Amino acid sequence: MSSAAEQEAVEAVSNAVEAVRSGHAAPVPQIDGRPQERPKERPEERTNGQFRGQVVRVQSRPGAPVWPGSSHPLGARFHHGPDGTAGTNFALWAQGAEAVEVCLFDETGAETRCALTEHTHEIWHGFVPGVRPGQRYGFRVHGRWDPWTGARYNPAKLLLDPYARAVDGDFTLPPEVYAHVRDWPQQYIADTVRDDRDSAPFVPKGVVVHDDDDWADDVRPKTPWADSVIYELHVRGFTMRHPGIPEELRGTYAGLAHPAAIEHLTSLGVTAVELLPVHQFAHEDHLLRRGLRNYWGYNSVGYFAPHAGYSSSGTAGQQVGEFKRMVRALHAAGIEVILDVVYNHTAEAGELGPTLSLRGIDNRGYYRLQSDQRRYSDYTGCGNTLHAGRPHVLRLITDSLRYWVTEMGVDGFRFDLAAALARSMHDVDMLSPFLAVIAQDPVLRRVKLIAEPWDVGSGGYQVGAFPPLWTEWNDRYRDAVRDFWRGALPDVRDLGYRLSGSSDLYAWGGRRPYASVNFVTAHDGFTLRDLVTYERKHNEGNGEANRDGTNDNRSWNCGAEGESDDPRIGVLRRRQLRNLLTTLLLSTGVPMLVAGDEFGRTQDGNNNAYCQDNETGWVDWSLLEDPAWRSLLALASRLIALRHAHPVLRRRAFFSGRSQGADGLRDLAWFTPAGAEMTERDWYAPSAALGMYLSGRDIPGRDERGRQVTDDSFLALLHTGDRPLEWVLPGAPWAEVYEVVLDTSLEEQSDPPRTRHRGGQPLVVPARSVLLLKVAG
Repeated sequence: MSSAAEQEAVEAVSNAVEAVRSGHAAPVPQIDGRPQERPKERPEERTNGQFRGQVVRVQSRPGAPVWPGSSHPLGARFHHGPDGTAGTNFALWAQGAEAVEVCLFDETGAETRCALTEHTHEIWHGFVPGVRPGQRYGFRVHGRWDPWTGARYNPAKLLLDPYARAVDGDFTLPPEVYAHVRDWPQQYIADTVRDDRDSAPFVPKGVVVHDDDDWADDVRPKTPWADSVIYELHVRGFTMRHPGIPEELRGTYAGLAHPAAIEHLTSLGVTAVELLPVHQFAHEDHLLRRGLRNYWGYNSVGYFAPHAGYSSSGTAGQQVGEFKRMVRALHAAGIEVILDVVYNHTAEAGELGPTLSLRGIDNRGYYRLQSDQRRYSDYTGCGNTLHAGRPHVLRLITDSLRYWVTEMGVDGFRFDLAAALARSMHDVDMLSPFLAVIAQDPVLRRVKLIAEPWDVGSGGYQVGAFPPLWTEWNDRYRDAVRDFWRGALPDVRDLGYRLSGSSDLYAWGGRRPYASVNFVTAHDGFTLRDLVTYERKHNEGNGEANRDGTNDNRSWNCGAEGESDDPRIGVLRRRQLRNLLTTLLLSTGVPMLVAGDEFGRTQDGNNNAYCQDNETGWVDWSLLEDPAWRSLLALASRLIALRHAHPVLRRRAFFSGRSQGADGLRDLAWFTPAGAEMTERDWYAPSAALGMYLSGRDIPGRDERGRQVTDDSFLALLHTGDRPLEWVLPGAPWAEVYEVVLDTSLEEQSDPPRTRHRGGQPLVVPARSVLLLKVAG
């Protein structure tokens, strides 16, 4: 080591010791780039385990010893002990901990610490007599502070129980909730400097909840996958501006359960709501510093607790009952409840993130760490990744899933970044422990399972790869439909696959067409209206200089960026909306709509409104005062009703494309505007038009009574060109006569003219439109 380097090392150690004396925890000094032993703190310079002399009221619990209790179930469970004494059993998995305390808080914030001395199979547990439902609590976990090996124990930080059924309070993320000194001047080592200030006054607490609801009065809709129409919505955003919902219920579970909200869902005809995250979540520090909040909720911290911010009835456990009443009300209306769940990462982020729960309980046990165990493996883009290949992490996830099914009444889940959960050591593995556990679980294998089949890591794009039982968000459907209607597809091969169920992706291993969840828009990206209004994202309101959000929008603004007073542009945009909705709801697979798209909701070009908990992100119900948007809603309702009425539009098996009879009629056929069946050359040729014939005569499968399923036959003509097109309708054996059922060139669709046209004769298809014709003879 050079003399200069020696002097620098001496100064580093000297500065570290001085920092301790002045009340700051010390960094780990580095000599020749290697971490050295951290200077020891002097006990007399700390007050009650606190930093800078802050004192918290800590009491013993006289007359209430902690009994051994049980290591099962995990979390806090109220019950009566062996001699009939009422109390709560606490159990926490913390493999590497040296000691664990459960901390109880009264109404004034006074804390009582109870040591859990029993240790069974890496679970710390104890029964505390007298603790009843409504009790607020957290854990303190003692152990080594050695970030260089992934150990980040800090008993000064109150930790949320991963199994807490309810959470009381907000995550505001002041410096005290970080296990390291968040504002340490040298940020590159800040995560190694332990902060010994008490976080208890600044963090939410778990709440003991007792609930013996057996759901005996609830009837689950159990809608078959093929018959499903999914409606993605945000509990708060869907209800905040609804004029029919009382103001005190807006933004809450009770608001979504209100008859005014449910009436819209039932009149539209959807069969399931897919709720953006309702697990307890926290707001990111960078948002709070900009005066924003995490609106979408993809930042979970409590996998058993309904997000308290959506409760109108209270947060001391009342949110649990309110959520259940919402589920019951939706079930009574025939609507299933699917939760968008985020088990791939948590709100604790990377090494510079807050310590809220799992990091302080057992950082190395819960998270994927790099070979440098100070750092996290990040397959999510959110700073950390849960290690779903480990038994205790799998237990946390599956216990949570079963809880939401059996005790909260939900009907299925959409897994955010599901590929991250399916990773074994590093690569995505369709035989991974997570997928294997789900496949054999007697509860979970019976509910709806939807994968977002990608993550942000290497090899993370897995569309079409998930095993049977799973359906997938099909982004290839989204891209093909968007590209077709903006005139960007080089040919129609990809569109043909997407319209007919994406057999190229899903016709293997016993999977069915409903493995494809078809969508044109989702919460992430442009709304449907913005898709035809903007070609560039306009995310300035997010405070990130418009750098956030995708640039690959595949949108077309119809000739002007943003809202326009030009009536011709307005007419064209509304027609494009009708084309996109019609294509989605006529396609084979499971369609998913986004709340408000059916009547022209806009985010003013923001394609990443995750932090817009305001009018930008909320559904604007005043749009229905405009006849133009009411007519779009009427079209969406009519298309969904058409889908429900015709099994040929919601097939349970893939098309064969083969002749099913002597007349040569096939279950699926494709036509050019010349009226001829498409050849191999036609599929590769540039084209702005595609005709799809669906035969209702040859639907595989039988109904519940064993009868063959038959239906009407339809011909759909899709034309994205900017001029009308003469199309020769296929004649015999396909049809003698056709009847127009739907024409997207018309503004009003409630009662379209039922014009009839003969097979073999030309029909003029308007520019940029879809015509749906039914075989009438």
